[in-house]
Amino acid sequence: MGRVYQHLGMYSDWVDAAKRAHRLYPVAPPGRDTQQKVKEVLGFHFADERPRSVKVERTWSGEGIQGEEVSWSVGYGPRTFAWVLKPAGAREPLPGVVALHDHGGFKYYGKEKIADGPNDTPAVLVPFREIYYGGRAFANALAREGFVVLVPDTFLWGSRRFALNDIPPSDRNAGTAVQSWWKNEHTPDEVALFNSVSAFHEHTVEKYCHLLGTTLAGVVNYEDRVAVEYLASRGDVKANAIGCVGLSGGGCRSALLQATCDRIRAAVVVGMMSTFEHLLDHNVVTHTWMFLPWGWARYGDWTDLTACRAPSPLMVQYDLDDGLFTQEGMRAAHERLAEHYRRVGKPGNYVGEFYPGGHKFDLQMQASAFAWLKKELV
Repeated sequence: MGRVYQHLGMYSDWVDAAKRAHRLYPVAPPGRDTQQKVKEVLGFHFADERPRSVKVERTWSGEGIQGEEVSWSVGYGPRTFAWVLKPAGAREPLPGVVALHDHGGFKYYGKEKIADGPNDTPAVLVPFREIYYGGRAFANALAREGFVVLVPDTFLWGSRRFALNDIPPSDRNAGTAVQSWWKNEHTPDEVALFNSVSAFHEHTVEKYCHLLGTTLAGVVNYEDRVAVEYLASRGDVKANAIGCVGLSGGGCRSALLQATCDRIRAAVVVGMMSTFEHLLDHNVVTHTWMFLPWGWARYGDWTDLTACRAPSPLMVQYDLDDGLFTQEGMRAAHERLAEHYRRVGKPGNYVGEFYPGGHKFDLQMQASAFAWLKKELV
């Protein structure tokens, strides 16, 4: 036996067997062929991806922000709720940015994790933001920089989460048994229970995706493209100047939008970049199915998917002590992305930044990302 993988043990030779069955992670260069293969693998796209029956639910203002709560239908399930944030007093159309909430193992809330709306921030999210976002609602801060920022919930989170009673009993029972993992003085019982149950339920949802010919990545990505279409339809937005940004699962969503949505002119991916090869034996257990769309490994690497629309501008921010990735995997991804942009003759359109510390999108990183988005979109 060759290399021994601690998480595979006596099945470590399974990796070599898989590599004999088909080449893994071949280089998929930017271009239409790779873009089409990505769409085929994700498996959920339509000729018309505009939101249906859009409603403005309420408006508010404060702290330099004009806000709207809007909702729409994506064609199935409950209505999607989203917040639109823009600078108070803005009169002319502004560039737009879709701010994408993270996964975080935290599905009870979506947009509320990264944005302040008309109500007080839920107490459970205050320490969450301290850890991951420098203690602030970064979407509101971005809007104050001169953008119309759309913050939508997506499939499985917030307004788009499954009702607890619709989740199979096996998942509910498993989640209930480990609810104490989530329980602390900040977390209400209802939130702790749902987050625990939904961790198991994600595996069930991915099975349904396979039965329905799609992937969780594909469904989430479709819903995010609907959100982009809504943002582009607004009269206060420059439809030709739209970007996206997110941390972790939000970074995953940003990469998927960069790959599949021609309306995206610039994308920021934070804390969600590695080569697939370097995930083996290190980080598979801790990652969402969104990051592992079924079958893509036979056609390319995560970096290839992210860069398939190169030279479309891309910023990736890496946390050097991120427990979700190895430094080797992040640096290998950086080199592979840089090579893709060199290949298309626009090396400057890719920016990779490395920061000390763990999994986060802190104030320093936000400042750099905001400035880059201004450069690319304004």
